[in-house]
Amino acid sequence: MTLAHRSRIIMSDQNNKKKVAIITGSSEGIGRAIAIAFAKSKEYSGIVTNSRKIERAQRISDEINLLDCNSIAIQADVSKESDCIKLIEETNKKYDRIDVLVNNAGIQQDVPFEETSIEEWYKIIGVDLTGPFVCSREAVKHMKQQHPRGGCIINISSVHQTIPKPHYVPYATSKAGIEMMTKTMALELAKDNIRVNLVAPGAIDTDMNTILRNDKTELDNVLKLIPMGKIGSANDVANVVEFLASNKANYITGASFFVDGGMTLYPGFGVSAEHDTENHSNTAIRK
Repeated sequence: MTLAHRSRIIMSDQNNKKKVAIITGSSEGIGRAIAIAFAKSKEYSGIVTNSRKIERAQRISDEINLLDCNSIAIQADVSKESDCIKLIEETNKKYDRIDVLVNNAGIQQDVPFEETSIEEWYKIIGVDLTGPFVCSREAVKHMKQQHPRGGCIINISSVHQTIPKPHYVPYATSKAGIEMMTKTMALELAKDNIRVNLVAPGAIDTDMNTILRNDKTELDNVLKLIPMGKIGSANDVANVVEFLASNKANYITGASFFVDGGMTLYPGFGVSAEHDTENHSNTAIRK
């Protein structure tokens, strides 16, 4: 048997092994959609759901188990270092490996800058930035030692890592921070076969954005900022995360993927339908 042939057999064996994934904040919205998408892909032998309330995470695990994919729920507040460590250790104890970590848990709060208390600052930074740091740090320790070695970390950010968001200074700051954390981790961990990428959603129809469901004026204002003219779904985000976690993305690391309908494309400079019609008429006249 040649070395090349042996190598192909090893790679095939690795690709056929089903993976274990952890999704933080997976009791609803984008996190739930990611967990269900992973289960339906049939690429996973174990999926760990997470919430600060165990019964909410358990509901999703029950759904996943009905899809012929093993799942357990672990209660953890990712703003607490001890809970992050427990989440990773209990996962490894149950499944003996960690292939994918999705840092999805996130919170935000509408508070004017000068009224933002230090407690509110630390709370949001704790969940949205420190939590992903600690969970990733602990998961990497196992990814480096397990066989086959390596893994994949996907951080869920926001278009507000790029677009400033008044009244949301801690939130926007945490998202800008997680972008650089993603790039730096990707550069440092590439040699260990650990890929790190980021998915940044725009306006998505989730419980965090209920105002868009209930306030038509607010919805219309937001739609003006989206070139595609529509709100995204949790599944739109989950599909990108599923791809990045799969072997199809095995040469992608350190990248940011915006799932935003074009919101980050300076929509104010876009071409309106009226402009297109006017130009078409002018062109017809010139002919």
